[in-house]
Amino acid sequence: MNVNIETVHFTADAKLISHVNKKLNKLTTFHDRIIRTDVFLKLDNVAHTIKDKIAEIRIYVPRHSFFVKATSKSFQESFDNALDSVVNQIKKQKEKQAA
Repeated sequence: MNVNIETVHFTADAKLISHVNKKLNKLTTFHDRIIRTDVFLKLDNVAHTIKDKIAEIRIYVPRHSFFVKATSKSFQESFDNALDSVVNQIKKQKEKQAA
């Protein structure tokens, strides 16, 4: 599985990158044929003093792709919420294939 992490409007620290990689490694338990995973971490409302953190995850598997976007006040929380959503999408799609 190829993992591509992109940050927009900021530079991520090593702690955030390791958190993302650690969580993404667990995805193989839900789907064993993941080709590529793209993670986009963005700052929203850059012109204002309050900055929301956006995490977008796109996962490519054969003949299908999953996309989730989550927003909160921290990148870890946004990423964890997005990861939970994409795991639910993967589980539903696998149940459809099994039926």
